[in-house]
Amino acid sequence: MTDFIIHFLICNLLISGMIGILFAIKKILKTHLTSRAQYNLWFLPMCLMAAPFISIRSDQIFSLYSWFAHSKNRATTGSNIVDTINPLNSPDTASDWMNDFTISVSSRTPSLIGMMLFGIWIIGILAMILLVLKSSVRLYRVKRSSLPLQNRKVRKLYKKCLEEMHIAKKIPIYSTAFLKSPVITGLFRPRIYLPIHLISDYESEKIRYMLLHELQHYRYKDNISNYLLLLAGILYWFNPFVWLAARAMRNDREVACDSAVLNMLDADSYQDYGFTLINFAEKISLSPFPFSSSLGGTIKQLEQRILNIATYKKPSSFRRIRSITLFAVTAIMFIGITPLLTSYAAADNKYHWDTSGQDISTLDLSGYFGQYDGSFVLYNLNSDHWSLYNMDMATTRTAPDSTYKIYDALFALEEDIITPEDSLISWNYEDYPFEIWEQDQTLQTAMSGSVNWYFETLDDQIGKDGIQSYIQEIGYGNQDTSADLSSYWMESSLKISPVEQVELLNAFYQNTFDFDPDNIQTVKDSLCLSASGAGTLYGKTGTGRVDGQDRNGWFIGFIETPDNTYFFSTNIQSETNATGSNAAKMTLSILSQLDLWQQ
Repeated sequence: MTDFIIHFLICNLLISGMIGILFAIKKILKTHLTSRAQYNLWFLPMCLMAAPFISIRSDQIFSLYSWFAHSKNRATTGSNIVDTINPLNSPDTASDWMNDFTISVSSRTPSLIGMMLFGIWIIGILAMILLVLKSSVRLYRVKRSSLPLQNRKVRKLYKKCLEEMHIAKKIPIYSTAFLKSPVITGLFRPRIYLPIHLISDYESEKIRYMLLHELQHYRYKDNISNYLLLLAGILYWFNPFVWLAARAMRNDREVACDSAVLNMLDADSYQDYGFTLINFAEKISLSPFPFSSSLGGTIKQLEQRILNIATYKKPSSFRRIRSITLFAVTAIMFIGITPLLTSYAAADNKYHWDTSGQDISTLDLSGYFGQYDGSFVLYNLNSDHWSLYNMDMATTRTAPDSTYKIYDALFALEEDIITPEDSLISWNYEDYPFEIWEQDQTLQTAMSGSVNWYFETLDDQIGKDGIQSYIQEIGYGNQDTSADLSSYWMESSLKISPVEQVELLNAFYQNTFDFDPDNIQTVKDSLCLSASGAGTLYGKTGTGRVDGQDRNGWFIGFIETPDNTYFFSTNIQSETNATGSNAAKMTLSILSQLDLWQQ
């Protein structure tokens, strides 16, 4: 709730800026765009307004690109890793080190300010809905009181207008005493309502202009934009830029309809059409219904429309092509900004991985993951080749939990808080949920037992500023350590993706950080899980337990063989039973099937 409303407000700032830019673009390109193109431009910010509510991650557009890139790589790469892997029938690879010790954290409660902002937003929405319902009741009364048009001359004229515009659909026309200007309403069953006072002041040519104008609204499905504007007004009731855009869009829509009518008329009739607006300026007004289109408008809007009529010239083919081109360029700019506005982007939970030039193939591991959402990432150091399952989740950031302890230990070694020769920290005799935690710890025992208090002690001595500095130096995930010092890595502010885990393990292994090599080796030794003549397995599990439920399981590490090194990262997520030990079992089964590691 709090995250959404903060993100929504940030999106409003960007949307407001884009609306301002669009006003500037329209002013600059006014003479180069047709009236219809100027109106259609307003659909671009309308699309932006929908983006914050889209539940599908915008980054899937990058995933789509990656899918094509990976398909190409699979076709051109002679990798010995198969694309489809069947799960082992009964994998039993559990070891003692898989007992990942973790503690539960509570769900974060929304901040008071966030809840207040969300409440105010909802109250405003409800108020807007009440106004819409009020207008709906008024429209219903108009419908109930209106009668099918009886005037034979006007009915005959209306039929000619339908034929003139090649409209085959039967659009009923009604007369009413409760409207000042003609309106067309109805999305699926459109109707035209003609005020009685216009019929009584019958002038065939002027009524013809009005009918043609309303039918242009039907022809271009303008009632769809009415409902979109209505929805935007409800959701963005507090944003003045949205209201300005809505008013400008309605005015441009009327100008576009005027131009469409003028395009049907002879040049000699333009003046008469303009005089029709002037003569009825005192009688017509904005439609009282937000879901209808009418001939009317404010006096200022009518002045703009009359000016457009006075200077109107039928657009040439060149101007139409130029207008389409400029519209396309503007649309591309807006489409490019849309991914920044999705509801997931605000939390910075995606790693925008540059896959260009990468040698990547995909794996089908769905049989392994079963009930879990998750991903598997493998990097072959010698061949510089990536193998992945589920690209979207492989680039989605989540809390690192105990896997972060690899780098926490490294930072403490760099600060000389512990040393390769002396990493002992005495137990303070506090009660802990696991017996293995209630004893003195070295880095080796603390890493294998995932002893939280040991690493919290290291963090206390490094300090928050020091941790943040190191996090930024190595580029760890989203680099957000804003949460409490004792829990920023446990289902809290710090997040990292499986791909980034592998990249960091590679950087750690090759010491691109330029840290003390002895410190790198000390941490590496603490991660050693199993060794044989075929190679050595290094790794760290991590479990995110929230409100007593295991929801986020990690197993990351690398396999060092005599002639190569393979880095891997597995993440599983579920409402229950998503543990580091289950992620480890799954990983070892996959590595066994890939013939990279045998237990």
